[in-house]
Amino acid sequence: MGEYRVTPGQRVAIIWDSSSPVEALKDLVDKIQALVGAGNRVSVENVNHLSQSAHKESSFDMILSGMVPGSTAQHSAEVLAEIARILKPGGCVLLKELVVTESGSWFTVEVRTNTPYGNNSRIKTASELLTALTLSGLVEVKELQKEALTPEEAQSVKEHLGYQSNDLLIVQIEGKKPNFEVGSSSQLKLSFAKKPGASGKPSVDPTTAKLWTLSANDMNDEEMDLLDPDELLDSEDLKKPDPLSLRAPSCKEMGKKKACKNCTCGLAEELEQEKNSTQPKSACGNCYLGDAFRCASCPYRGMPAFKPGEKILLKENQLHDA
Repeated sequence: MGEYRVTPGQRVAIIWDSSSPVEALKDLVDKIQALVGAGNRVSVENVNHLSQSAHKESSFDMILSGMVPGSTAQHSAEVLAEIARILKPGGCVLLKELVVTESGSWFTVEVRTNTPYGNNSRIKTASELLTALTLSGLVEVKELQKEALTPEEAQSVKEHLGYQSNDLLIVQIEGKKPNFEVGSSSQLKLSFAKKPGASGKPSVDPTTAKLWTLSANDMNDEEMDLLDPDELLDSEDLKKPDPLSLRAPSCKEMGKKKACKNCTCGLAEELEQEKNSTQPKSACGNCYLGDAFRCASCPYRGMPAFKPGEKILLKENQLHDA
């Protein structure tokens, strides 16, 4: 019985389908029962009613599905999920299923039966079956062997599945359940206490630290060429930039008297100063030429001529006199 990986004392579930020959099923059950020993250790379940059997989770050490000679059982995602649920952590499942060869998998093969899980279920390839077992929660999934159908088995496929092609094989696959139950949790013990003698600073390799350390002897080394920071700047770098050159192109437009939003070129401050300034504005535009050209009421009368655009500050008494 080494082919079934069953040992004495284990609880075993044998899953069969309607295509399984009765005598072959009875023979398999008797062999497993003799191996595991006395007691109610072997359960026999139909693949189409497995979810209705109400087995508790983690009930079986070993599950044999489709292992009855002549079986054409197809394992849907629901069946595989139920197998993973009732299998004990660390338990094993041996499964046999008809698969279509890779060369014949370019078309869809429909299986039409009257079972809850068999309606329009597609015959899988061997790689697709391996993937389905993995997605059900099993680990260490591997293919054990492939074998061709006997004439009796090919006839059973035609009768139960209505499949007429000759590109089918029987594949046997093994999988295990992880050593924990699905949905289980475990508390992690985390210690944040400092170890004795730990300073909290990462250790530094002495060799590495020496490479990045300068000593007084290093600074006096005649071969060390130190750069003078003043030599990094040329005469152009030392010139004070023209404030107008720092303004954005839109601020340099002729007649521009409105600062941009979030102005950084100084135009906003300049306009604000002009707004708050109490300096009078020339009405005639001739104030800078001198008294000969100024009006009688010009506030600049008595003052020398000045250049156009030059700011002239008037004293407070001059404004009152004007």
